[in-house]
Amino acid sequence: MSRQQPTVGVVSLGCPKATVDSERILTQLRSEGYHLTNSYEDADTVIVNTCGFIDSAVQESLDTIGEALEENGKVIVTGCLGAREEEILKVHPKVLAVSGPAAYEEVVSAVHKVIAPPAHNPFIDLVPPQGIKLTPKHYAYLKISEGCNHRCTFCIIPSMRGDLVSRPVSDVLAEAKRLKEAGVKELLVVSQDTAAYGVDMKYKMEFAEGRPTKTSMVGLCEALGEMGGVDEFWVRLHYVYPYPNVEEVIPLMAEGKILPYLDMPLQHANPRILKAMKRPGNVEKTLERIKKWREQVPNLTIRSTFIVGFPGETEEEFQDLLDFLEEAQLDRVGCFQYSPVEGAVANDLAEQVPDEIKQDRWERFMETQQRISADKMQAKVGQIMQVLIDEIDEEGAIARSMADAPEIDGLVFIEDGFHLQPGQFVKVEIVAADEYDLWARPVGEFAEEQTTSYIELG
Repeated sequence: MSRQQPTVGVVSLGCPKATVDSERILTQLRSEGYHLTNSYEDADTVIVNTCGFIDSAVQESLDTIGEALEENGKVIVTGCLGAREEEILKVHPKVLAVSGPAAYEEVVSAVHKVIAPPAHNPFIDLVPPQGIKLTPKHYAYLKISEGCNHRCTFCIIPSMRGDLVSRPVSDVLAEAKRLKEAGVKELLVVSQDTAAYGVDMKYKMEFAEGRPTKTSMVGLCEALGEMGGVDEFWVRLHYVYPYPNVEEVIPLMAEGKILPYLDMPLQHANPRILKAMKRPGNVEKTLERIKKWREQVPNLTIRSTFIVGFPGETEEEFQDLLDFLEEAQLDRVGCFQYSPVEGAVANDLAEQVPDEIKQDRWERFMETQQRISADKMQAKVGQIMQVLIDEIDEEGAIARSMADAPEIDGLVFIEDGFHLQPGQFVKVEIVAADEYDLWARPVGEFAEEQTTSYIELG
């Protein structure tokens, strides 16, 4: 590759928050005139943005670094695993630089040392107003804060990303406006702790996008909800810690301002285990709140994640978790076997649950939830709903409903939907379902090929 067009490759692992970090790094590099590529062969250097949350993620990150070294040789490592530099260098001593999460300046500086940026030409080195995105043109992640004030005993993220630091609400809303103007139809609000947004700023009031706005989850959601409502612009909340202030966003969902979707990791349902995790432990209160929310928003989708095999977990305590699933009837659920990641306080709280028991409990958990999910999905057959088209393949259109976040939830398959366009909102009738996905046909004005010309988004 000629030094007249220095080229950087990137491999982004881990959660959506890491994706946003990668996007910021790439935006800065592109603004400096670097060419970006997804090929090892074409790159002058490769950035690997790592994950270090659980052991399997650590191993994937180390394997990816090794692959990049073998294929390219000039590798810069960043991200959560980068906070454990010695662990990376022990396995891969030939990496050029290592930095932790959100270390944008360090990564860009490391790239400069490998290959200097070209002379800047503002007429050809253009960056779109919304920045460089790794997602499709019609949806984007909106990260509102860094770090977390909680000290859950199974989690080492605060030791990597630090305490909560909220972005100014004016900056967040300005980014949201740029994204919408660029054709984005869905914003996925992410952070380590979305419900705590603004607590470090004492919920400061700012003048943002022409209106006074409180730096809080509710204030932000109110402002985002004014950008169009769910008929034309989806706002989806992720990583919402179960604080009481969650009650305040439920009316916005009932009014159609933001999506009726809550991603709320609950982690367990036994009071002793929750206390050992340093998580909220009033399970009955949680069930009461869920019931109340559904009374206000009947189409509310609740996604959660749980951990089985936490140190010291007994069979009776695991059964409490299964009983909770039966009563809560959650819509979307993920489950992890406890991973004794280095540095987690929980590792020393009690004896580790044997791997074979973890696996057995995980299978029983998933069997229970799959049955619940299958019943819920079958109940949607015959319904008319709005979906967002993600892509067109050889069989038709692939979409998502309001209940489906990209890459983690289900899909809606529209056979023969070749006349539809990615980024288009469509009304469909659900004709079939399995445990996770739906099949549908367009209805009304979307049933036949349109004569309207759709402008490419982005």
